[in-house]
Amino acid sequence: MRVGFVMNPIAGMGGRVGLKGTDNKVAEARARGATPQAREQALRALTTIADLNSEVSFLTWESPMGSEVLSDAGFDPMICGAPLQAVSTPFDTSAEDTIAAATKFVEKAVELVVFVGGDGTASDVGSVLEDTQIPMIGIPAGVKVYSSVFAVTPEDVGSILRGFDETESREVMDINEESYRSGTVQPEVNAVVKVPLSPQVQSAKASYAGDIDRLATGVAEDITADERLIILGPGGTIERIESELGVEGSPLGVDLYHDQTMIGRDVSETTILEAIHDHGGSHILVTPIGGQGFVFGRGNPQLSPSVLRQSEFSVVASKQKLDRLGQLRIDSGDPSLDESLRGWTRVRVGRYERRLMEITWGVLLSLPSCQ
Repeated sequence: MRVGFVMNPIAGMGGRVGLKGTDNKVAEARARGATPQAREQALRALTTIADLNSEVSFLTWESPMGSEVLSDAGFDPMICGAPLQAVSTPFDTSAEDTIAAATKFVEKAVELVVFVGGDGTASDVGSVLEDTQIPMIGIPAGVKVYSSVFAVTPEDVGSILRGFDETESREVMDINEESYRSGTVQPEVNAVVKVPLSPQVQSAKASYAGDIDRLATGVAEDITADERLIILGPGGTIERIESELGVEGSPLGVDLYHDQTMIGRDVSETTILEAIHDHGGSHILVTPIGGQGFVFGRGNPQLSPSVLRQSEFSVVASKQKLDRLGQLRIDSGDPSLDESLRGWTRVRVGRYERRLMEITWGVLLSLPSCQ
């Protein structure tokens, strides 16, 4: 199988530092101490298909957009091009480079395009593949990973490559990051593309209206009596709980609440860790993404493995949302942590009622030129 592989090396950098994306924010993300995440996610996926070395022929773009990480994973890719400008760091690449790579893959008649990034990268690749029959699949590495073109986890890419013989049309969506940072979600469908038909491909983000007043009342009562630091994840359900508490949170960010006061709004991983250190015990409150079931690893990268290892957590959701979710998922970026969190958990669905749900796991070489 001829597979085009392209990686957005800066994907996901804005997440843990609270920027909700990296579009036009690379310098600020770096100033806040952000480091690239994409390579690690790519290696997680590529190691699951090491045994397919003789069956998969990778076409890719020069480092840092694919060639080096493929080589490090044991593959011998063909380099089909390089970033448009001289690259001294991963931060010198652009959306135009991703589009150029996808265009070359089409010219070379690949059978599948695998990309590493988030919804922005998916939109760039999708803009090229939309009018073709070439399917695409994403290795989730961005802050926004809402489109239904991503593997559920990086490890699922192996199963998808091994098993798919059918495709289906899926929407590539993206959210305006400036609006997103100000608390407004404005999703747009940027392309409709072919995606491998597989249960390991995530569904699109969905939202469900439901009566969560009783849920919010019950949770707010418990939080008011809790002396620990409360870490509030993003989502409409959490926003309703914050309203019940009498505070204004950030519906798309992570907030900190202690002693009946909002002490941090739209905070970064670093701020959360400092607050945990200052206050001792901490409790995370999250709601799953509708249509997907992720509680960690999508839309809340500030809740990093370091944060999770030092906190307890609870999941809250409306009954309507859980009715549409067969399971909850986690992809924190730390497989060993994810494994430890697998199992059954009680999800708060009302003032007192809870429902049992299962959490599942959801050296640069000299390379041949592309022929």
